[in-house]
Amino acid sequence: MSGTRSAAVAGLFYPADPVQLQAEIKAMLAAVESQPTRPKALIVPHAGYIYSGPIAASAYAQLISVAAQISRVILLGPCHRVPLQGLATSSADYFETPLGKIRLDRDAIQQIAALPQVQEFDLTHQQEHSLEVQLPFLQQVLDSFTLVPLVVGDASADEVSEVLEQLWGGDETLIVISSDLSHYHDYETARSMDSNTCRAIEQMNPEAIHYEQACGRNPVTGLLRSAARHGLNVTTLDLRNSGDTAGDKNQVVGYGAWMFN
Repeated sequence: MSGTRSAAVAGLFYPADPVQLQAEIKAMLAAVESQPTRPKALIVPHAGYIYSGPIAASAYAQLISVAAQISRVILLGPCHRVPLQGLATSSADYFETPLGKIRLDRDAIQQIAALPQVQEFDLTHQQEHSLEVQLPFLQQVLDSFTLVPLVVGDASADEVSEVLEQLWGGDETLIVISSDLSHYHDYETARSMDSNTCRAIEQMNPEAIHYEQACGRNPVTGLLRSAARHGLNVTTLDLRNSGDTAGDKNQVVGYGAWMFN
């Protein structure tokens, strides 16, 4: 990969025009009430903004009051394009969106490079949307930050948790897990499945989350292992699906947002 990983889904999942993009994000954030807590980690959805943007905004709004404290984001999401074993880092120096470039934390990436489940694999990053759609939100709410982007393939909760432990850091480090929930069920089936997933997250019970419940199951369960180890509390911020936002109710995709502090 060249020095910059260019935006792959601008104009598809979110507006390519920076003025329009910023206006949409600001409007979604303005519709959310923030809570007086400092998140260590978030779980957010990654569909097109028209579908999941308001749910993601419910999580990102929680960062606004503490934005100045956060200088590094560890971002994990599942692969949709190029499968892999373990977790993939990128060789890029920057990830770019219509809102500008974000510098990668090469020192942090080097810190986890020796782990057997971690590999540098640019091809899986190239067209991956699960990470990219989070970046404009982060650019909007944070003052300045570096990024550790990780695409998660076939990896156990323990393998993901081991990576998170290496990068856990202090108040300067935010962890963001990108995951949608159930896919293409009717509205009521999806609501039931997603409620079960929500309960498992609230109880920090990774064994209760199966592949059909969340496309980002692997990074989600890894976070749950680490969150329990660090004694974090979890708050459900939003739980809806595409039938509630911008789609019909015959085949919906579930979205949720959670905060860990």
